[in-house]
Amino acid sequence: MNIHEYQAREIFRSHGMPVPDSEVATGPEEAAEAARRLGGGVVVKAQVHAGGRGKAGGVKLAADPAEARAAAVAILDLEIKGLPVRKVLVAPAVEIATEAYAGVVMDRASQRPVLMVSPEGGIDIEQVAAEKPEAIFKETIDPRYGLLAHQATGLGYRLFSDPALAGQAARVLNGLWKAYASTDATLAEVNPLVSTPAGEVLAIDAKMNIDDNALFRHPDLAALRDVDAEASSERRARDAGLSYIKLDGDVGCCVNGAGLAMATMDLVKYYGGNPANFLDIGGSSSPDKVIAALQIISEDPNVRSILFNIFGGITRCDDVANGIVAATGRLELEVPITIRLTGTNEREAVRILEAAGFEANTDMDVAVQRAVAAAGRAA
Repeated sequence: MNIHEYQAREIFRSHGMPVPDSEVATGPEEAAEAARRLGGGVVVKAQVHAGGRGKAGGVKLAADPAEARAAAVAILDLEIKGLPVRKVLVAPAVEIATEAYAGVVMDRASQRPVLMVSPEGGIDIEQVAAEKPEAIFKETIDPRYGLLAHQATGLGYRLFSDPALAGQAARVLNGLWKAYASTDATLAEVNPLVSTPAGEVLAIDAKMNIDDNALFRHPDLAALRDVDAEASSERRARDAGLSYIKLDGDVGCCVNGAGLAMATMDLVKYYGGNPANFLDIGGSSSPDKVIAALQIISEDPNVRSILFNIFGGITRCDDVANGIVAATGRLELEVPITIRLTGTNEREAVRILEAAGFEANTDMDVAVQRAVAAAGRAA
């Protein structure tokens, strides 16, 4: 679950991190009043679940309330990566001496959290990793003991040579780790973490993603979900009990099981295609779930081919086949569908599909190649 910056800032502050005061506004007049209360120059920032806000015009400096009002008018009129901006954050403008990056993520290789810092802050960490990997420093954290003092101090000195600044940075990193661990986050990030000419280290940005699977332990965090700020496809998928993540490709994938879904996307790439999404219909799929999945995939304008890849264990292939037939009868699909089914009730599924005019494959490689080729023909 993504949360907004203004929400992440409050979590960071609750764990002792030095986060400047800020206010959230839903309209230009509210933004002007917030700037008046904060006093001096402010920064007005779009609150939207998408990166690249600054490049999209979603971050603006304002010298006074009138400029803050004008900035809010411009920002609230934006769509950033297809998501409309409905709120802005108003925070004091900070005089910056240096910018750094700090973030905690889960490292799948070590199966432990890793704390990363870089003195190259203010830009995407992916860009730093690609262009200057030697500027990224990491500490793997043992979850039994948490972030140790020597780890935080060592990373603090990677950011600042001045002992006073390094000490402040170490305290910030300790708070960042606590925010990450206490909320079952999958990401906790500050970019930029700044030092000021007066010798302060401040977290002037905040980003957090919370593990959906842990929200039952955190009803207070679950209440932070802003459904209006989410892509409608992802919201509808969650309501239907589907795991869905939109990607940038043109081969729509509908698969049962996360492992098979990942393998399917890998195979699409291997045969020269690009997956348009990750979509897992789960281990037990009724026809209604298949209908919902196909509706979501088919509404993506980038999709030129749809691939069903079903391995029937708990999932019954005939349920999926019935869902495909029902969905295609209800929807006006303009892209070809390739179907691979094998496992429980496979023969019945093939009979259902062939009766409806579909061809069912049992070989995964063949099905993926056909789906990729179909996307190319549709292009």
